[in-house]
Amino acid sequence: MNKEILEKLTADYGDAFYVLDTEQFRKNFSELKAEFSKIYSNFNIAYSYKTNYTPKLCRTVNEMGGYAEVVSDMEMEIALRVGVKPEKIIWNGPYKNYKKVEELLIIGGTVNLDSVYEIQKIRNIAERYPRHTLNIGIRVNFDIGDGVTSRFGFDIESEDFENVLRLINETGNLNLIGIQCHFATRRLDTWKPRAEKMLALLDRLNLKPPHIDLGGGLFGKMDESLKVQFDSAIPDYKEYAEAVAPVFAEYYKDCKDKPLLLIEPGSALVGDCMKFASKVVNIKEVRGKAIATLLGSIYNINPTLNKKNPPIKVYNTGVEQKHYSDLDFGGFTCIESDYLYRNYSGKLAQGDTVVFGNVGSYSVVLKPPFILPNFPVIEISDKGCELIKRAEVFEDLFHTFSF
Repeated sequence: MNKEILEKLTADYGDAFYVLDTEQFRKNFSELKAEFSKIYSNFNIAYSYKTNYTPKLCRTVNEMGGYAEVVSDMEMEIALRVGVKPEKIIWNGPYKNYKKVEELLIIGGTVNLDSVYEIQKIRNIAERYPRHTLNIGIRVNFDIGDGVTSRFGFDIESEDFENVLRLINETGNLNLIGIQCHFATRRLDTWKPRAEKMLALLDRLNLKPPHIDLGGGLFGKMDESLKVQFDSAIPDYKEYAEAVAPVFAEYYKDCKDKPLLLIEPGSALVGDCMKFASKVVNIKEVRGKAIATLLGSIYNINPTLNKKNPPIKVYNTGVEQKHYSDLDFGGFTCIESDYLYRNYSGKLAQGDTVVFGNVGSYSVVLKPPFILPNFPVIEISDKGCELIKRAEVFEDLFHTFSF
């Protein structure tokens, strides 16, 4: 990335756009899988589509042998369209469209049950398709010492959990393919407890399912300027693997047919694989405070609104740069709190291009259609520039409305 490239991209794609890095995504996938696999060989990754469902990324996971972890029929459709075989699709989530769930089950996909309301729905499907084997997983919930009561999965001490086990035991064409858990806490010290408690549960139930899935919740690679804004250390892939994989390697050391260990990362794979570039529209001072307005919004780069400053680089594509010691970058919206970056110190001019790093997680999938349609996604490689997603236009947002 340099001034000349940015000026060319701006001329072709407008004053704001995302830049995707599929090769970095591929590298992250390979490194994460390698760290776990060298300790526990029967391991794989189910990529969390909801984090960034750009089809090229989903297709890359499939090409590299990974699974698709989806939470809606929309995401299931993405997986099928990029060529994922049904047996490598895992459907999680507290709500499911059971018409589409039925379609996935009868072609060989896996559905992880999350709540008691799903028991009767699965029973009905099993009764309608007695000659089909339906792959069912159970999402479980237990205390991992993170101070959070997760809302996902069956409490393993509850009657509901006993009921879902009874459903599977009493229904001949239901195949318990896996046990899964998911905790949002990304701290390293919470990963060994989730592994140990999962195995303790399987011990209690005398089960060895084909899949054991520990869910997501991992930190990914990030710039040092971002790391220091967290209140805990940021582990690397190796540290996560060393916390979890030895627990499984020891437990199954005498087992010839080891279960497949799965994890479901999203941000850990895609966080550093996208940047957002935006022109400085205006710089002004308000009661002594310098504020630069961008053609971009906090919702473009950080729609979870976590108040952390992303990595940033300013390119001099404007004129007459001036030094600022405490400038805030504001967005194009009419929301008072819409700031992409606070307390910038450095040179800046109207017309400069600001590039924000580590915006691959949730950005393009969670950005609301608020005030302006979303910007294009491009990828730059040795082969040139590829348009991954064109800029949205009026018709994209309003064709479902009646005028």
